Amino acid sequence: MTPTLFLTIALCGGLGAILRFTVDTLLTARFGSRMPWGTIVINLSGSFVLGLLTGLLTHSLLPEPWLLAVGTGLLGGYTTFSTASFDTLRLLREGRTVASLANAFGTLFGAILAAYLGFLLATLF
Repeated sequence: MTPTLFLTIALCGGLGAILRFTVDTLLTARFGSRMPWGTIVINLSGSFVLGLLTGLLTHSLLPEPWLLAVGTGLLGGYTTFSTASFDTLRLLREGRTVASLANAFGTLFGAILAAYLGFLLATLF
């Protein structure tokens, strides 16, 4: 890995974190905080984009450094498994068992489906 690629990944990670904060803040302001819609949207959209990038790389339509910069850097800073885990725990501690389970399983299976759909979209190019 070149120093330039290393720096690019780091900068993209910071940009992803800023993007996550912005998206979460906007969605929480719009929909409130009873359900962690910001975290859900962030993780589903990030999984979709990573699936798309992986599909493009698999079909030789994207150079590997792009996957590292955008996939590892930007999306690594953007998506957040730890926040999704904490949100699930918070909902459970509030006695909202159904919401907690919906968040946990909806995020997990939704992210897998989103990644798959992104990968499939790449096959159309």
